[in-house]
Amino acid sequence: MKGAFLSIIATFYLSLSCQGIAKQVEVHDPAMAKDGNTYYVFSTGPGITFYSSTDLKHYQLAGRVFKNQPSWALRVAPRFDGHLWAPDILHYQHKFYLYYSVSAFGKNTSAIGVATNSTLDPKAKNYQWVDQGIVVQSIPYRDNWNAIDPAVSFDEHGTPWLAFGSFWSGIKLTQLAPNLTRLASPQRWINLARRHNSKANNEALAGDGAIEAPFIFHHQGYYYLFVSFDYCCRKMNSTYNIRVGRSHHIQGPYIDKAGVAMLNGGGSLVLQGNKDWVALGHNGVYHFNSKDYMVFHAYESADHAIQKLRILQVHWKDGWPRVNSADLNRNTTILEP
Repeated sequence: MKGAFLSIIATFYLSLSCQGIAKQVEVHDPAMAKDGNTYYVFSTGPGITFYSSTDLKHYQLAGRVFKNQPSWALRVAPRFDGHLWAPDILHYQHKFYLYYSVSAFGKNTSAIGVATNSTLDPKAKNYQWVDQGIVVQSIPYRDNWNAIDPAVSFDEHGTPWLAFGSFWSGIKLTQLAPNLTRLASPQRWINLARRHNSKANNEALAGDGAIEAPFIFHHQGYYYLFVSFDYCCRKMNSTYNIRVGRSHHIQGPYIDKAGVAMLNGGGSLVLQGNKDWVALGHNGVYHFNSKDYMVFHAYESADHAIQKLRILQVHWKDGWPRVNSADLNRNTTILEP
């Protein structure tokens, strides 16, 4: 009996030890897609870093999308540092489309580009990312919006739409052409969400209207607009949190649980930081294997606010998305050597 007890204790501490030394997946602004039996996570970083997994828990570093920066990057953002921001990935008509942002931090010298590929498997013979160039660009003093944080979705008629935006005048929606690589003609521009910005009249300043990272998910007759409020990228002082509103139409208006329009600063809280995770945000929602999952990054307090990949199942109650914050500690992602 004593030997069995000691064996249990030894196994317990071995488990804790393994958890302590296991390296988690460190990503910022994750986006996910599935190709065959493999999940792929793309994130902000040099050339867009991506990882692969077969179980949503154990991951391997799979490489970078771009070996070199896009040819147009420095023209758009002369201070471009090689980091491509906030990718979005989707599969459409036998092809994968990867949207990404080029920008200088805190500037709206920004553009959203798109690259295409037939497969996400780097070992496949037909694997090759082909950059299709700029989809939309923002220019200071011409545009009071920021062309970053792309997210593409389709309405009930199959029309493609691009949601994007950060600070300035908030979140925008524009229609894409059928090839998904250019804007539709004539162009259609719609305001989706914004927060009060004390510097709204100065087109050269981001201001303090902290809203970004839109993602639109369709569920049972509603389009749900997820956004991130407040501030990322400030280590332990980060305050990022996830908000949502919904509409029967992809163009809005999006209304939160309290009946406040997201164009008037509304947005119901879905998930926020706690003592273990100081901040979290830039989420996407995906339907895999008959379940909905929220994919996002979270800053871990115990690791100096290093950003970690988190994947939490979404449950729906009274027509609104819910996640269990306790899963932040349970749903660990492990980076395999």
